[in-house]
Amino acid sequence: MVEISPNAKPPVCKVIDYKKFLYEQKKREKALKSKTSKVVVKEIRFGPNTDDHDYEFKRKHAVKFLESGAKLKAFVFFKGRSIIYKDQGEILLLRLAQDLEEYGTVEQMPKLEGKRMIMLIAPKKKK
Repeated sequence: MVEISPNAKPPVCKVIDYKKFLYEQKKREKALKSKTSKVVVKEIRFGPNTDDHDYEFKRKHAVKFLESGAKLKAFVFFKGRSIIYKDQGEILLLRLAQDLEEYGTVEQMPKLEGKRMIMLIAPKKKK
């Protein structure tokens, strides 16, 4: 006897082969697992004083990542005393978010975590 639905009132039970029941359950779980998609996160690293040409180069890569369906984790890394340029790092990330507006939506606004200022951008759904 196998309990099928313990939360139902009254609980549902069946008299079946237990090994067959376990096999069917694993098969169902495997089918559900194969249908789920794995989330890929790509990273792009900036410095607080990133030049325009370098910024454009990395922005093009960000567009490719978002178009391929990957999430984008853009961060500004502050080395040594460059932490005094926090405002420049935030401006840089907000500029990136504005440039990538048509490709993705900002999931997490720029936030300082230790020596990194991190922002997450998720791709827009394809129609």
